[in-house]
Amino acid sequence: MPKISVPLGPQHPALKEPGNFTLLLEGEEIVDAVLRLGYNHRGVEKAAESRNFIQAMYLIERVCGICSHAHATCYVTNVENIAGLEIPKRAQAIRVAVGELERIHSHLLWLGVAAHEIGFDTLFMYSWRDREHVMDALETLSGNRVHYSMNAIGGVRRDISPEDEKNILQKLDLLEERANYYIKLATAEPTLHARTKGVGLLPKEEALKRDACGPLARASAVARDVRRDDPYLLYHQLDFKVITSDACDVFGRLYVRVFEILESIKILRQVLGHLPEGPISVKMPPKIPAGEWVTRYEAPRGEDIHYVKADGGPNPARVKVRAPTLANFESVDYMLRGDQLADAPLIIAAIDPCFSCTDRATIVRGAKAGVQTLKDLRLYSIEYYKKKGIDFGGM
Repeated sequence: MPKISVPLGPQHPALKEPGNFTLLLEGEEIVDAVLRLGYNHRGVEKAAESRNFIQAMYLIERVCGICSHAHATCYVTNVENIAGLEIPKRAQAIRVAVGELERIHSHLLWLGVAAHEIGFDTLFMYSWRDREHVMDALETLSGNRVHYSMNAIGGVRRDISPEDEKNILQKLDLLEERANYYIKLATAEPTLHARTKGVGLLPKEEALKRDACGPLARASAVARDVRRDDPYLLYHQLDFKVITSDACDVFGRLYVRVFEILESIKILRQVLGHLPEGPISVKMPPKIPAGEWVTRYEAPRGEDIHYVKADGGPNPARVKVRAPTLANFESVDYMLRGDQLADAPLIIAAIDPCFSCTDRATIVRGAKAGVQTLKDLRLYSIEYYKKKGIDFGGM
């Protein structure tokens, strides 16, 4: 049978962001897949280096709309460690609470997207309806439903009142009931089984070889979770399970995320029921000293890594973001091979990809790669558009 090459993206109804997958087909079976990224580079790292430490915190939060608190906490922890700040326990607890609400929000959003990819739009509507309760809780805490801006260098900017605690705990009762319904649905609904079991296989040895992280790794029986393995904030004091599955397929990724919702609810009840007394922040020094730090954080999609370097000036000298999607893309080509073309959108969606979190730019000239300054990039863009008959040189 002749093999044909089919492009999936960069613009495709199944992809909410631009990415290109070139699939080699034999009939309807995918025999090979090549991933191409780089369509959505926003220059966030370089932009952060041209702002002061506080301004960069709010910019870094916008690396991702779903993991905004994860990125902001990862960045601000680096700055606080460089400055030698000890964060109050109450502020740490509030950061944990916002982070776990964000995890529930992300998993419910993913559940809806995955259901939509297989045509199960009733489940899509149900899960996104329940997601509204989480966003309302986040708005109660921070004033915002998407970019919460809860962090400050030295702590958090808003406290949790007793009324807020009571309101959120009531919402958790409803969310627990809904999560149990989704668990029952996942274990009994034949449509979900038919479309997810045995699809997008990633054996444990391949997950380890390809450095998978987050729910993707845990769904392949790899018990990795930074909250347990390298605890930060108050996680070393909290009781929770690292959810794993040995299914190694899309169903396993569904299983892990739904049960993680219950674990996040368990963590939230521990935190909100026993909030430490005391201040919510300490004073930031007028000048961040020279130094560098790396922080790991278990974001909803997996291990988030941030590096910050300070040189004693008002701005970060270097900011580097390694989003979890970048680690998990390494497994996508393997998971696509051997499956049907119709399953490709679901397999890609099963890692919960965030292209804008991931995309970076490297200039390659021959065998050499280099870093361009903002001035270099501006001049390059002017010359590029001149060739197209558009002159931005006077701007």
